[in-house]
Amino acid sequence: MLDPATFTKDADYFHICQNNTIYGTRFTQLPDCGDVPLVADMSSCILSEPVDVSRYGLIYAGAQKNMGPAGLTVVIVREDLLGEVAPTTPTMFDYKIHAENGSMYNTPPTYAIYICKLVLEWLKNDIGGLANMKAVNEKKAALIYDFLDNSKLFSATVQGCDRSIMNIPFVTGDQELDKRFVKEAEQAGFVNLKGHRSVGGMRASIYNAMPVEGVEKLVAFMQNFENSVK
Repeated sequence: MLDPATFTKDADYFHICQNNTIYGTRFTQLPDCGDVPLVADMSSCILSEPVDVSRYGLIYAGAQKNMGPAGLTVVIVREDLLGEVAPTTPTMFDYKIHAENGSMYNTPPTYAIYICKLVLEWLKNDIGGLANMKAVNEKKAALIYDFLDNSKLFSATVQGCDRSIMNIPFVTGDQELDKRFVKEAEQAGFVNLKGHRSVGGMRASIYNAMPVEGVEKLVAFMQNFENSVK
């Protein structure tokens, strides 16, 4: 947990990445930054669980993980922060202008907005809201973490309460074996399991669209792979 004593008291804002896709960590407790507005990048975790937006000065999120196709960004900003921009800020980066124009100052990405609408309807009508979505995501994450914590081959790279429920990095401890796993997984239909180039290993990204059944099949494949290398 971050130490509030280290914060700059007269800062314009305090920025966090709510969920770190590369390292597989997340903020389960928000930092207490006093009167300094908290700004959060929620691109990889928005809509995965309920959020108290009143705790933030500004939230921004690219749609491409949990909301829809790339090309759309959602911004939730406290009204009293609108217009507080540097003189050199380009017009398109001034949220006050967008707010005054109903988010249509420029031609909006209509297809991406439409798909986002469908996703929101799915979350509300099919899933039953964000509390239910959180329960599903926690179930998916628990399936993988429980396997990793009991595996004799694989191990999670993050321990404790700060584990992400969206991105789960793991390793075998042998880079060549990691490569073999990624290759065989892809052959079996499990794609994009290679870890980020800066950390290596593997990473299972289990965003909202990934069903529980997909996670169950991944865990079964991991168990079979482990049995094959004993």
